[in-house]
Amino acid sequence: MNCEVCQLKELEVESFEIREVLRCILHTIVFHRALGLIRPKDIDLELFEITYVQCGEIEVEKKIDDKIEQFITWIDKHPNKKSQICLSFYEVKTKQPSWFTNKIERLYWEQWYINLNVLQPTKPPTGKSNHSKLVMDPGEESEERSSRRTLLEQSLQEVLFQIIKFVNDKKDHVPPINDGVIYCPFEVTFPSSSDSTFGMDMIKRMLHSGGHPSMLS
Repeated sequence: MNCEVCQLKELEVESFEIREVLRCILHTIVFHRALGLIRPKDIDLELFEITYVQCGEIEVEKKIDDKIEQFITWIDKHPNKKSQICLSFYEVKTKQPSWFTNKIERLYWEQWYINLNVLQPTKPPTGKSNHSKLVMDPGEESEERSSRRTLLEQSLQEVLFQIIKFVNDKKDHVPPINDGVIYCPFEVTFPSSSDSTFGMDMIKRMLHSGGHPSMLS
């Protein structure tokens, strides 16, 4: 089975923006790959003038929120690093067990790579004066942050359009879903300990799914 891959545009975010950005992107992808009868729910972002749609499934919301919290914890322990989150859709196949394979295996048919460059929080300027006060323009930092936030909002909108375009252009590889299934099985992964470990995990998935090497590009 070939595995289609979408590399999303890299976003520069501060740590407090990660949660909203990832919720928006992950839910948008899962919603557009939902195949059953769902209850769409519009969500307005608090930090940006953007509205996205969730499937309205509690299990999906919890699964995504749990993974986001795990990712944020990892980011706190690995600052100043560009990070990549992978959302993978798969189908479960049962096969004859052997020495080298399990009876149940996951065949990955689509992967989305979310690329984040997490910026360090802006530190307040330091300096000395006769009254031990900092000499600074009180509007300078807020103006800079506002400008950066505007650029991030535009980039996030571009990512959402990129998702919609990919979903509309790539349909032939989507496997048939059984009746009663609301959304495709998926998993969210990220570097749990090191970049090399994450890379090995991707290679293992490629070998198990029989995907084309391009899925690692």
